[in-house]
Amino acid sequence: MNAPASSPALETQWRHGRAFLGTRYAIMGGAMTWVSERHLVAAISNGGGFGVIACGSMGAPALDAEIAATAGLTDRPFGVNLILMHPELDDLIAVCGERRVGHVVLAGGLPSRKVIAKVKAGGARVMTFAPTAGIARRLVHLGVDALIIEGMEAGGHIGPVATGVLAQEILPAIDAVPVFVAGGIGRGEAVAAYLRMGAAGCQLGTRFACATESIAHPRFKQAYIRAQARDAQVSVQVDPEFPVIPVRALANKATGRFATAQREAIARFRAGEIDQREAQLVIEHFWAGALKRAVVDGDVDEGSVMAGQSVGLVTREEPTAEILDTLVDQAASALGGERWRDPAR
Repeated sequence: MNAPASSPALETQWRHGRAFLGTRYAIMGGAMTWVSERHLVAAISNGGGFGVIACGSMGAPALDAEIAATAGLTDRPFGVNLILMHPELDDLIAVCGERRVGHVVLAGGLPSRKVIAKVKAGGARVMTFAPTAGIARRLVHLGVDALIIEGMEAGGHIGPVATGVLAQEILPAIDAVPVFVAGGIGRGEAVAAYLRMGAAGCQLGTRFACATESIAHPRFKQAYIRAQARDAQVSVQVDPEFPVIPVRALANKATGRFATAQREAIARFRAGEIDQREAQLVIEHFWAGALKRAVVDGDVDEGSVMAGQSVGLVTREEPTAEILDTLVDQAASALGGERWRDPAR
């Protein structure tokens, strides 16, 4: 395949993001549990982007092995995504420090100053998610090195605001640190648009899920390839007294059963059979192991096929390097100006 066409305009727009990540392209791979492991992460980094390991529920020994294995597949920068509510967070941070991980993405909440300082003490740059401009400013004050703003079009756990609105709110308000935009991005033209608005780069997850190097089950990939944007739906909450963390995934048999399971648990609470905490646990445990069932076992009917709305742009399985090259070609074309072939490729 020919080297991707870049342009002086593109190189100028994402120069800060490239410098921060240490990569050819300011394109991050979103951390997808069970999907963003050594093979896909290394492929993204080798292709010029920035791969991110999804630690998920891994313990410290498993994360240590995954980082080592990834480093064995690429000599280019990659990061690690850690969930703040993980019971072994301190141990996971220590592993990242011992393995000299350059960038740590903190997800699943707002990190404290202490946690940020601990990650930075291990030598890593800290990235985290900002849902509002006010919180973004607070996180910068606490010492984070970069921010990610992710809209509700994304797959998995989501917030209530669309990517385009978040970008308009936060990008003009933050210039002290690089800001990366995520959620619903599947083409290079969208990357170019957010770069024009002031983003340092973009993060894409769904677009890479069907990469050749992704270990996701063939049935999982086929579900993506067949899906349209409207098929990536948000989980339903049937009663505000029993909150459900919203998750975007492809609608399937389990989606319908989840609503029924909520109603049944709530009915048992109303009848006095169980207390409210027990009812909430029943609801929360419904999806336990469901993502693994879909990604690893290929059960796309009863598993959770998490996907962003950009899933409609995933039309085939293709090598990660080709995905990245296509995104760069599209972004360079959208930004206009003289185009040139990257001599590094």
